[in-house]
Amino acid sequence: MKVIYKYLKPYLPFLLLAVMLVGVQAWCDLALPTYTSEIVDVGLAASGIEDELPRMLPAEEYAQLVELFPQAAELYLPFEESHPNYAVLSVDFPLHEGAYVLTEISAEQAEMLAEAIRQVYIQTAGNAAEGSGSTVISYILRSYRALGVDIEETQMNYIIKSALRMMGIVMISVCAAVMIGYCSAYAGSGFSRDLRSAVFTKALSFSPSEFDKFSTASLITRSTNDIQQIQMMLIMSTRMITYAPMMAIGGIIKVLTTNAGMSWITALGVGLILLMMTVLMSVTMPKFKIQQKLIDKLNLVSREVLTGLPVIRAFGTEKKEIERFKEANTNLMNTGLFVNRVMAVMHPFMTVIMNGSTLLIVWVGARHISEGNLQVGDMIAFINYATHVIMSFLMVSMMSISAPRALVSVTRVAEVLQAESSIRDPEQTDSFDPAKAGTVEFDHVDFAYPGAEHKVLHDITFTANPGEMTAIIGATGCGKSTLVNLIPRFFDVTGGSVKVEGVDVRHLRQTDLRDKIGLVPQKSVLFSGTIRSNLAFSDPTMAEARLTSAAQVAQAEEFISTRPEGLDASIAQGGANVSGGQKQRLAIARALAKEAPIYIFDDSFSALDYKTDRRLRAALVEKTRKSAVLIVAQRISTVMGADKIIVLDEGRIAGMGTHAQLMETCEEYREIAYSQLSKEELANG
Repeated sequence: MKVIYKYLKPYLPFLLLAVMLVGVQAWCDLALPTYTSEIVDVGLAASGIEDELPRMLPAEEYAQLVELFPQAAELYLPFEESHPNYAVLSVDFPLHEGAYVLTEISAEQAEMLAEAIRQVYIQTAGNAAEGSGSTVISYILRSYRALGVDIEETQMNYIIKSALRMMGIVMISVCAAVMIGYCSAYAGSGFSRDLRSAVFTKALSFSPSEFDKFSTASLITRSTNDIQQIQMMLIMSTRMITYAPMMAIGGIIKVLTTNAGMSWITALGVGLILLMMTVLMSVTMPKFKIQQKLIDKLNLVSREVLTGLPVIRAFGTEKKEIERFKEANTNLMNTGLFVNRVMAVMHPFMTVIMNGSTLLIVWVGARHISEGNLQVGDMIAFINYATHVIMSFLMVSMMSISAPRALVSVTRVAEVLQAESSIRDPEQTDSFDPAKAGTVEFDHVDFAYPGAEHKVLHDITFTANPGEMTAIIGATGCGKSTLVNLIPRFFDVTGGSVKVEGVDVRHLRQTDLRDKIGLVPQKSVLFSGTIRSNLAFSDPTMAEARLTSAAQVAQAEEFISTRPEGLDASIAQGGANVSGGQKQRLAIARALAKEAPIYIFDDSFSALDYKTDRRLRAALVEKTRKSAVLIVAQRISTVMGADKIIVLDEGRIAGMGTHAQLMETCEEYREIAYSQLSKEELANG
């Protein structure tokens, strides 16, 4: 996780800001049910009157109250100009002549006064069936009307003020939500971009051994699908994982402070959700791991089929490959269906829990309301808060289903970033020996592929000097390509040493080493773009004269000149719009344009006809007069003119020398020569 956190760290300020804004949004959302409750209980039921007890009584109501409750004489005093709030109260109660105003009273006195008011109202209104709460409110409304208060205007003013406050809170919540979306999206997108770049950069440093471990298809999946999963999880966690606990905690506090005696309903709903969440996690977690591996498999099959399409068509195995793809696709589908079915089962149960909790609250709350222990608005607020709590746990449960998949992706991406390439630059590097410029030396080299039981190369010793052409020939699988791949350090020797310009390649930076080498691999690779961009691959600012010269030597100028765009002719992905021979010649021209002191041609003339091959080799001698040239070839005609020919047989040097020397001394070389050319052709060289 630490390796992932390193790329997340620059975006922490945005995430922290988003979390703070989530807190603001949660506060706003938790405040709205309170206003809804107040509008119902005060704005509608109490006609906008917020007083729990009448602040002022007309003389008639005061007399009736004192008659039943003599202590009221101490709680209400005549309203006179000496009263500290005379100016305000006289405006609020226009008909205040002879009225009595409420003094400061204790909670116990307030409770006694409310009961007295209830009894007075019952006697005078004859409505003993009403609860104490509505009785007091009705009494207050009757008294205030007698004092000249416009109840309808008061009610409308209260509702409008409450609505404006709610609109303000909603606007704050909306602004916070917009900013949360921006911050989380910026952090998530930037983080995934940096992480994707890191994975790609890491993959570029891998040796063939690491590519064998991960596979190209898996690396593509990890840098796309897996990072996308992590990005979505980061964005969702910022908005949901942070929001849900805040809403849950705030909702629980509100539920407990409502004093409705229904907290157990919320606890029951939360308990059922947690139980379901635990069961779902135990079922889906293993499936998410399998799902990502199946995506790797599907990508691998797709890549193989699309890359090998010409071969598949040539052998008429389309149906077989369709079945292979269908099998991988079906396995992925079945796993995805299982997960989706599990989640589909979750939603109805969650709906039942949500609606069941609401129904239970209404049923229990109705009893409390009928007993006068709860107001309608309080019950509505309780339903909202209970819904917030249950929804918050529902969100957490949904995230708990998605989180395992993201955690699997985090592990897979971390595996790539933590993987160490077997080919690494040394801490201290040596300098090239100018006296040995362009020299390649193999000193008792042994090599075995990682994990292999047997060596591929045994005790290889030779020197390739500048100005000389060193050819390597032998049967298929004898280790020719492996040998030349040790020079640019695609692999490290397991015994002996390979030296370039007098320095062991393991003591050089890879960039410095490969800067000395112009390589044409066995499989010619072109990149989408133009002929110019491919030839100038090592240096985009390369002069056109240099490109033209390299194309002439590689015998590519002829077909380049036939194109109207010349060097600017387009090249499709993988060189699909040029022939095999043209592709090979462009690859040779690309290496020659680098003008390196060492050239390696790994079976790079196989797609050329004999005439083109001969012309190219003749031009190559002049072009590489000051460079060491190593050629891996299958054809005797390609190597006959080499200054030194190395014959490999099962990873060992069976012979070394010129063509004439090997024809006399090396049986393996003679067998290869006579299998390809007649004695007259060999004699005419």
